[in-house]
Amino acid sequence: MDVINLEQKLGLIDDRWLPRVVAEMNDYQVKLVKVQGEFVWHQHDTTDELFLVLQGELMIKLAAGDVRLKAGDLYVVPRGVQHMPVAEEEVHLLLLEPKGVLNTGDKAGDRTAPADVWI
Repeated sequence: MDVINLEQKLGLIDDRWLPRVVAEMNDYQVKLVKVQGEFVWHQHDTTDELFLVLQGELMIKLAAGDVRLKAGDLYVVPRGVQHMPVAEEEVHLLLLEPKGVLNTGDKAGDRTAPADVWI
């Protein structure tokens, strides 16, 4: 396993809302993604989803109240909890989730990214 430079990998990403895998650990994938604007309301019925903000500020809308994250903050959305990430400006995120998880969870549509795409 080579050392992975997250900043260098993020520099290879030009699009938004399309997570890219940079590492695997057991059955989990470490993904990087750039986001801006509103995503879709969705949930992951069988897995939690970890968000780590590397750059910028992210809001995760939840029925129970919004969660606001800034660079260096980490939040885990529990399985089965409906959520919608929102970023007024571009945000760089690290995600940790099981291999094969779709970014839109239970809401397949035009924002659904292919799973398991490496960069």
